[in-house]
Amino acid sequence: MLRYGPKRLVLFERNEFNLYQIQMNLRELFPGADVRPVIGDILYRPRLEETLAQYRPEVVFHAAAYKHVPLMESNAVEALRNNTLGTWNTAYLSAVHGVQKFVMVSTDKAVRSTNIMGVSKRLAEMVCQALGRTSATKFVTVRFGNVLNSVAA
Repeated sequence: MLRYGPKRLVLFERNEFNLYQIQMNLRELFPGADVRPVIGDILYRPRLEETLAQYRPEVVFHAAAYKHVPLMESNAVEALRNNTLGTWNTAYLSAVHGVQKFVMVSTDKAVRSTNIMGVSKRLAEMVCQALGRTSATKFVTVRFGNVLNSVAA
């Protein structure tokens, strides 16, 4: 992303160690880049809204999701909360704050879902599709085979 020369890259992450690691890697690869690390959780709307209002991003890449299929099967409520409700919060507030493009990273498990991982991500895709019909924000979804401990259907 930084090779395309954005004015600023805001990293919004709830895991302090992961955020630090990403920040350090980017600092090493792109020493002059303006990278802003922000600790926050997409399930805590006030922090998310505060961040969007402060930085006013043009593009949001939304990749926050649980990705471990067996863990999500035994923690279905958390998969739905994070993957679906978290997407709703992020997508809706992005539209409210005038984000031009919202890119949601989904999974191949959303196709013909057979597990809670796929269901939660398919619902997240549907959230973006619905918001895209009523918002000036352009919503885009991309699917990857990005879940842990899964096999292709």
